[in-house]
Amino acid sequence: MDFKQRIAELRTLLNRYNYEYYALDAPSVSDAEFDVLMNELIALEQAHPELDASDSPSRRVGGGMIDRFRKVTHPAPMLSLSNVYNEAELREFDARVKKEVPDYTYVAELKIDGLSISLLYENGSLVRAATRGDGVVGEDVTENVRTIKSIPLSIPFSGTLEVRGEVFMNDAAFAAVNKEKERLGEEPFKNLRNAAAGSLRQLDPKIVAKRKLDSFIYYMMDRTILSTHFESLAMLKKLGFKTNPETQPCKTIDEVVAYVAKIEQLRRFLPYDTDGVVVKVNEFNLYEKIGYTAKSPKWATAYKYPPEEVVTRLHAITFQIGRTGVVTPVAELTPAMVSGSLVSRATLHNEDFCRNRDIRIGDHVVIRKAGEVIPEVVRALVERRTGAEVPFQMETHCPACNQPLIRNPGEADYFCTNPDCDAQKINGLIHFASRDAYDIEGLGEKVVTDFYNDGFLRSIADVFRLQDRAQELIAKEGFGEKSIFNLIDAIEASKKHNLDRLLFGLGIKLVGQKTAKTIAERYPSMEAIRHASVDDFLKVQDVGEATAVAIVDWFARPENNRLVDELAAFGLTMVFTSNKIGKTTPFTGKTVVVTGTLTGYSRSDAEALIERLGGNVAGSVSRKTDLIVAGTDAGSKLTKGRELGVRIIDEEGFRALLDEVQ
Repeated sequence: MDFKQRIAELRTLLNRYNYEYYALDAPSVSDAEFDVLMNELIALEQAHPELDASDSPSRRVGGGMIDRFRKVTHPAPMLSLSNVYNEAELREFDARVKKEVPDYTYVAELKIDGLSISLLYENGSLVRAATRGDGVVGEDVTENVRTIKSIPLSIPFSGTLEVRGEVFMNDAAFAAVNKEKERLGEEPFKNLRNAAAGSLRQLDPKIVAKRKLDSFIYYMMDRTILSTHFESLAMLKKLGFKTNPETQPCKTIDEVVAYVAKIEQLRRFLPYDTDGVVVKVNEFNLYEKIGYTAKSPKWATAYKYPPEEVVTRLHAITFQIGRTGVVTPVAELTPAMVSGSLVSRATLHNEDFCRNRDIRIGDHVVIRKAGEVIPEVVRALVERRTGAEVPFQMETHCPACNQPLIRNPGEADYFCTNPDCDAQKINGLIHFASRDAYDIEGLGEKVVTDFYNDGFLRSIADVFRLQDRAQELIAKEGFGEKSIFNLIDAIEASKKHNLDRLLFGLGIKLVGQKTAKTIAERYPSMEAIRHASVDDFLKVQDVGEATAVAIVDWFARPENNRLVDELAAFGLTMVFTSNKIGKTTPFTGKTVVVTGTLTGYSRSDAEALIERLGGNVAGSVSRKTDLIVAGTDAGSKLTKGRELGVRIIDEEGFRALLDEVQ
């Protein structure tokens, strides 16, 4: 047989077998037969490299190393969904839809706990795969996505087609990956979502191929081909994509409510994580009539199941030290699965938290994830005590440097005041390189700790000296030339970050991410900030006396001023450039307080939107407050706002103001 014909035949066969196995879960050949055909194809392609093709199933094993992930601007934004948390809120969503359109149906589908992905096909070939990123700009992960066997490399479609879905890791793959990581002495993944995200962002596609990622495709961007979402899912399956078999059309909101109840019972038996149900209006022609907010479509929402509470045993209390010297008690737990993660540690906040709740070593405790992210101890089960439990005792000396701890009057936390404490220095460096601060890819917790212990990093300025020690770093065990030069490139790129990121990254006590931005907007240069007085800072919205004093004290230290001068000499940005939009909006010049729980936005997202639209976000209500955005369970701030006669709007009113900006 002609080798060209044989290569084409093998590709057709292997693509079909992949689809049967991964999308239909109905294999027609054994694994051994599949491997024989794949090996034959690889051998033929290696012998005839001129016949290389991007959609060959041999690409599933992974290609060469990727230098870095380039940024990709999505043709249309990848919007997030509003959230609802109970049946009443779900019916409120339905009422809002009914207000816009009289006749409609729904499609209900599982909300997969993975990583959102956009796939672009040109004349049937996969040409680009991109992560969601910030919704507007994502990362090109095409080579890694080619290794995911449930994603077709080619489809029977002419022209351009963009589809979107979720990349995830199932339970079996998760267990296998963590077993291998433990064998290699590496830190195991904490949960399925982190495992999927961490795997997809590997620079070596061969590693991604071994992780056995999976996918469900749930949306087709071109809504002119068919008239309903459910029809488009059928078409996606026909084209070769894997769609979720639990998806169900619903004629009424009552059917949606019943589906949500059914899935709540079913989800614990599924081989992958789902944390909710996505509800979409089925008819495409209604989408524009129903409309969009600045962040999400109004024709869809995500029902989130309540946080799972689990009982486990607290067998020890340890103490960890943060970047500002705060010493925090930590519950060491018998490992337990909570909302898809194996939890073995949870914060106990401070001494008062432990004493007020009478939490003891040996207690059985209820734990959950705060906001489905941070593990926390909810309460101790006093009724299960045996008498052997040990009452909480606060440490008197730093667990890292053994210096005495202090607790200032009126404060809840204990502090280590030793400026040479190694734990504080390491955590300060980790904080500086973190995503919310200077966002230096490749300089994570483990790398910072290794570099510190080996003497490469002792201060923030040393981060920008690493390029001078590249050869020493390359010689370190576990670090290759490519990874070190990628890190150096990331450090160089970080110098362009805005001033507020630097101010936050310096780790000044009481200066959080939001405060840093507020200060940088008022004093848009490092020189202005470091020469400002306490009275100057008190003029800044939401900066209190303790914060103002902390900033002035920090800049009063000669070693800190030397650090700032060094960073300026390295070329870091020392001025602030605003990203606020130029036109007038309903928020321009207004002081706004966000309180309570919003279903469609996290509080930080809502506050960021308000700031971008020209508003000033405040943390407390005063006579200077112009507007309060009140979600559910709004408390004292709402009460005070009513007493002061401040304008108050609910989430629907907030969305209406955002819509005015469009």
